[in-house]
Amino acid sequence: MKDRIIDIEIQLMHHENTIQQLNEVITGQQIAIEKLQADFKQMMEHLQMISPSLIRDVTEEEPPPHY
Repeated sequence: MKDRIIDIEIQLMHHENTIQQLNEVITGQQIAIEKLQADFKQMMEHLQMISPSLIRDVTEEEPPPHY
């Protein structure tokens, strides 16, 4: 019975170690996701700033020089 308890304790330690490693991976992935989201948001804001200068509204269009 004592050997069985020792085996269970060893398994529990391995499980706790595995859970800790998985937690570290998930935490790292969450940090990476948050960075990617921030980068994406910044890129979208930059594109929105550029977009109005590239595409004018029809009412703002100037006639070509030959008119």
